[in-house]
Amino acid sequence: MSPIPCYHCGLPVPEDVDLPVSVGGTSRAMCCIGCQAVAQSIVDNGLEDYYRSRDAMPESPREAVPAILDQLALFDHAEFQKSFVKELGENEREASLLLEGITCAACIWLNEKHVGRLPGVTAVDINYATRRARVRWDESRIKLSDILGAIAAIGYRAYPYDAAKSEAISRKERRDALWRLWVAGFGMMQVMMYAYPVYIADGDMTADIESLMRWASLLLTLPVIFYSSAPFFRNAWRDLKFRRVGMDVPVALGVGAAFAASCWATLVQGGEVYFDSVAMFVFFLLGGRYLEMTARQKAVSVTEALAKLLPSFAQKMPDFPVDRSTVQCVAADLLQGDVVLIRPGEIIPADGRVLEGASSANESLLTGESRPVSKRIGDPVTAGAVNADSPLVVRVDQVGEGTRLSAIIQLMERAAAEKARAAAAAANVPPVVREKPIQYPRVPD
Repeated sequence: MSPIPCYHCGLPVPEDVDLPVSVGGTSRAMCCIGCQAVAQSIVDNGLEDYYRSRDAMPESPREAVPAILDQLALFDHAEFQKSFVKELGENEREASLLLEGITCAACIWLNEKHVGRLPGVTAVDINYATRRARVRWDESRIKLSDILGAIAAIGYRAYPYDAAKSEAISRKERRDALWRLWVAGFGMMQVMMYAYPVYIADGDMTADIESLMRWASLLLTLPVIFYSSAPFFRNAWRDLKFRRVGMDVPVALGVGAAFAASCWATLVQGGEVYFDSVAMFVFFLLGGRYLEMTARQKAVSVTEALAKLLPSFAQKMPDFPVDRSTVQCVAADLLQGDVVLIRPGEIIPADGRVLEGASSANESLLTGESRPVSKRIGDPVTAGAVNADSPLVVRVDQVGEGTRLSAIIQLMERAAAEKARAAAAAANVPPVVREKPIQYPRVPD
């Protein structure tokens, strides 16, 4: 007898596991505590329609979870979490995640509201510009896999934040958006070629020629509707299934209604057609979104470029000043009090002070000035600056998030995430209640 599949994730339910959840009045079997918690959260939040309609979603439930792991439980392993999860206390954790599927501010509000309701989640901040989410939770009350499962349950995907992954997603978004924009633009120009003669004919065109123009316009508008406009209809359907109204709902209704009315007028050979207006509207809307996406990704690239300033390796001098030999080590493993050698042209790996040598450093990341700043014994040096002239021996004072560079990056992310008071009042979006707000450090002097 084959094992019963888990109603939430589809994996086999072990014979000795009995974790039912009532969905739509029917008891459903779950394979683990994580699936049980996520399914119960979906039911408690009135989102049972997710299970009734998930087969109609653009991707299957198995694809809705992060593709890098087959089982969400693997996200709970301490070794795996080292790269993107910080320990803030005995049980308190904070993760940096990358969300995929975000299309508007309503998506941000939905995710913050949904994740903020989970028991054990103490804070959640999502940056619309970068699609990055900072989630803080109590490890003794909820697991990271449960949080990721809750995000997947409402139609979004979450990954551990990784700069390379973020860039890959950005490239995919740009390529896909550019192709949809090109198809819409080409369709718009061709449809206008057939619509314009009808406009200037002023009723003098014969019925058979006008019918031919309409059918040609219909055929040329089909790729615009079924390819270029597909994201509008897909996102609108997802929003309606979860009983919310996003920005894509009115767009899909307007485009769909105009196209359907034009198709009917073409079939019955009466009334007005709006194929040219539909194609033009889709083109301009996609063009605006493409420009917005390009500007947003350029803004994000500035922050990510700062994060890439730090070198991967450093030349550590473990027995200085007795022994001046160096040992190559990972820059992230440096500790306060370590002594490092920085050769000309190398990037300073951590904040510190010069113990030996005289040189100059390019500190344009702080001042914007490319002119090198003189460095002597006792002078402070900043992580990310470039040693220009001579070798320097530096004692490490601050590493990791204690450096000026890290503080600048976090302040930039905070500035991008927070709304101006006027914008928040205009949006009239209720804030997410947080037990402990996420704090960002001030830039060290």
